[in-house]
Amino acid sequence: MKVKKKLMILAIIYLVLNMVIATQYAVTKIGYSYTIVHPSNASIRLIGSDNSSDGIRVLRIVGDNMTDIGVTLRLGNIYSTGMIKTFTAAFGIVNEELYSLNITHINVTSSNYTYMKIYLHGNRTADASNATVDPSSVLMWDNDTIVNASNTTAWTLATGNQSPSEMCYNISDRANNSIPTPWDESAHVRYCINNTDAVSSVSDYVWVQITITIPDSIQSTGTHTGTIWIYLESEAGS
Repeated sequence: MKVKKKLMILAIIYLVLNMVIATQYAVTKIGYSYTIVHPSNASIRLIGSDNSSDGIRVLRIVGDNMTDIGVTLRLGNIYSTGMIKTFTAAFGIVNEELYSLNITHINVTSSNYTYMKIYLHGNRTADASNATVDPSSVLMWDNDTIVNASNTTAWTLATGNQSPSEMCYNISDRANNSIPTPWDESAHVRYCINNTDAVSSVSDYVWVQITITIPDSIQSTGTHTGTIWIYLESEAGS
């Protein structure tokens, strides 16, 4: 019996020593790089179109610093109860990735009621709330409610070409179907006022309409601020 116990102890010691010997440690490394650019020049870029009440584009740099690369939407300062204001092309979203992108849903975070409806649509000048005028329109946000579900595709941005100076309404022929997006020296963003319609899965851009509807009875006056979150997914791996 004692011999068996000794053999068992030796076997356990042998196993433990082998486990220790088998443990390996390694270190490896890999470099990385990325470039931060202005949002109008990014791989998923934002461009201006409509002007706000001050005559400068709704989409513009944050503050007055010409070197600031942050952008914001200035939707005007003169609103009152019962007022409705629509920016059919508050801004545009352009895909420059070398693969298509799906816009799934839009969310807005704010400490106030947003009183806001947000649409994706193809006709820059049409009111997207009227599907007869612009059948491409998709309602994405309706005053504190996400309308298009996160597991669905609202709009597909066709493959881009990594050229921030232009966008394309039909990527099957970029040479003849491209539209310039020049630089706006007042808003310090790229912009476009071309009225060629965007088409989901065919064009590499889409217009975003924002409608502000102030009810007759409101919770608070003063400045209303928030953040619009646009969710996209790629099919690059498919």
